[in-house]
Amino acid sequence: MDPRRADDLAARLRRLEGQVQGIQRMVREGRYCIDILTQLGAARGALQEVELILLEGHLRTCVAEVMKGGSPVERARKIDEILAVLGRVRR
Repeated sequence: MDPRRADDLAARLRRLEGQVQGIQRMVREGRYCIDILTQLGAARGALQEVELILLEGHLRTCVAEVMKGGSPVERARKIDEILAVLGRVRR
């Protein structure tokens, strides 16, 4: 993984960690449910953004390399790998 991308992802995950800690605090304090749900949605969106950045990086590097120079079996494996992860991410 490109070091700049890794740094960006690490920063995003630190922010997400802070968001989750804030949500925990809101729950402990008995805050209004709609406010908690709003923050959960924001955290989910941030996590999905991390997933997309990771997927894009994987497609542009690992998958692209195999598609250019890999054997038909390697290419098929990469396609299956992507389809499997997309199936899990959509849930």
